[in-house]
Amino acid sequence: MAKKIQIGKFFVGDGESCFVVADAGINHNGDPNIARKLIQAAVLSGCNAIKFQKRTIDVVYTKDELAKPRENPFGTTNGDLKRGLEFSTQQYQEIDRYCREHDILWFASCWDEGSVDVIEQFKPCCYKIASASLTDDNLLRYHRKFKRPIILSTGMSTLKQIDHAVDILGKEDLILLHCTSTYPSKPEELNLSAIPELKKRYGIPVGYSGHEVGLATSVAAVALGACAVERHITLDRAMWGSDQAASVEPHGFARLVRDLRSVEVGLGDGRKRVYDSEMPIMKKLRRVGL
Repeated sequence: MAKKIQIGKFFVGDGESCFVVADAGINHNGDPNIARKLIQAAVLSGCNAIKFQKRTIDVVYTKDELAKPRENPFGTTNGDLKRGLEFSTQQYQEIDRYCREHDILWFASCWDEGSVDVIEQFKPCCYKIASASLTDDNLLRYHRKFKRPIILSTGMSTLKQIDHAVDILGKEDLILLHCTSTYPSKPEELNLSAIPELKKRYGIPVGYSGHEVGLATSVAAVALGACAVERHITLDRAMWGSDQAASVEPHGFARLVRDLRSVEVGLGDGRKRVYDSEMPIMKKLRRVGL
């Protein structure tokens, strides 16, 4: 059995309740008011944590990429868009305060070393490393300097690449998330059966980061052994934004958490038994072999 990992007041791993993360990502559209509403929705749904992301725009993107024409609510270039979606340190101070007031954990996926420095000011419960950063050895090493639990998403990555990332990070306080990096993901490309295979290969907790439409396959991930589930959260899937269509609205997130909890209880311990509640039915219906 893989070692359990503590994130805040929660333990993550086999035998523990599923750690559910509402991924706000950039679904706040650069608006702190929307961010607060997403936090509220995550709290009301029963999530364990909410996740944001942090990028130093001029480090993560090239000048040519930022200069590309792109009509958007913030201007006419890709750079206008990326900068418009980015929260400042002061805005993250407000997010930190708001999450503490509402007793929900928060953390972020940091796409560069400077962004780790920004988020580290808030002493996050853990860090998330996005699938796109799995092959960035220097960024992996930089995260490890702060000795916090790390959640590593494995979308668009081969086993060889995941092996290398795990070697860099070490297995201590590490959770892998099985993931398919399409938005939204097709059901036939989710490959949920990889979850038990990853658990067997690495001997550490493995969860699931889903971008599919609907909830059933995320619930199925828990039945297959996922110790954590991350889904994007949005106020409205019809809102402007690249990730909204692959996200879950507040009422859907509440159903997701409810169904995840039902499945993890329903899985039981695997030992076949006759329950006391079955005895009256047995006496009533069984004709032979009482």
